[in-house]
Amino acid sequence: MKNEVLHHLPNSPVRPSERHLILDLLRGFALLGICLANYPEFSLYTFQPEAVSAAMPTAGVDRVVKYLQYIWIDGKFYSLFSLLFGIGFYIIISKAAQRGLGVFYRRMAVLALIGFLHLMFLWSGDILLLYALTGMALPLFRSVSDKKLIATAVALLFVPVVMDALKVAFGLDLAIPIIRATQHFNEKVGITDDNFGVWLRDSTTYPEMFKFMIPGAFIRCQEFIDGHRVFKVLGLFLLGLYIGRHRFYANLEEHRQLFRRICRYGFLIGVPFSVVYAWCALNDNPTGLIGHSAFYFLSVVPMCLAYTATICLWYIKNRERRICRLLAATGRMALTNYIAQSAIGALIFYGIGFALGASMGLVYVEWVAAGVFLFQTVCSSLWMRYFQFGPLEWVWRMLTYGRFLKPTK
Repeated sequence: MKNEVLHHLPNSPVRPSERHLILDLLRGFALLGICLANYPEFSLYTFQPEAVSAAMPTAGVDRVVKYLQYIWIDGKFYSLFSLLFGIGFYIIISKAAQRGLGVFYRRMAVLALIGFLHLMFLWSGDILLLYALTGMALPLFRSVSDKKLIATAVALLFVPVVMDALKVAFGLDLAIPIIRATQHFNEKVGITDDNFGVWLRDSTTYPEMFKFMIPGAFIRCQEFIDGHRVFKVLGLFLLGLYIGRHRFYANLEEHRQLFRRICRYGFLIGVPFSVVYAWCALNDNPTGLIGHSAFYFLSVVPMCLAYTATICLWYIKNRERRICRLLAATGRMALTNYIAQSAIGALIFYGIGFALGASMGLVYVEWVAAGVFLFQTVCSSLWMRYFQFGPLEWVWRMLTYGRFLKPTK
């Protein structure tokens, strides 16, 4: 999640003067989308039976919001986050390569620890652990040519379609052991189909909430396997490596025409397929698993690239506006804000907090998510006036470099 320019000693963390604002701004934008994508699960709305969600006063509007969410949000922002990780990894690897890759692997190990703690003790939807473990493979691609790097990235992004075709043809399901483990732990703590969607809301103590975390972690593993997420993430990481290698973010004006072409073709391909993907998702996937996987691939990746290019073009014309600095401040604290979204979500929706989960329609959930992000934007702007790093970024750096770093400016 770093966007350093490497002009200082190889074993030193990034200095504020060496950052590219566009990468922080893109991270801020990605965090907004991630919040909008994740809060339907935090609110437990996603886990409610159809009869319950249909009985909510906002049911009609919720269906429209859900449709729009599939078109414009679902998969697009975690993809953008992954792309930015790939860019950051390239910069870190390039720096670490000057004196070996020890710093890079320590950095990934610390991130894996943060992701594991997040997954096991706060929210079962963590992505950081997967990012860290997958990111450890990136040094293998340092010397791969541009052509092979792009070809490998595209092939990896298409692998899920092939895997789903094999699953349909031969009944191959790699998640069966994980499903059995989930069932075992659910039975052990008393989680059933009837109380699954309200367990976290009804858990008024952390020990009760924690009972959900272990089977929740297995469910997350199942999601990664069923969604072939490793291939998708690694493919996006490699695209990020390619972008980092050519430093497109450092010379935006020179690549204006390229960004325009990416916008044009990204939306031209992505929007129609996103509409079809949304229609299928809301109508029990009439095209089957293979169609679902293919439409996801043809919608998410082009839209992610189009979003990236659009923000770059907007930034070229509006770089002096205050909103750029606000979003960039949020992006500079991306790790802290990502974890904070989980903590705030638990406080709002779970029984250890205000217990509002499973009680509001999707339209209200998304308003809450937008409000949380706005709150984070204001707090990040205030924090970065006085500090060089976000709180978790500061800890991450110190554990990586093994020494105390001055947090204030």
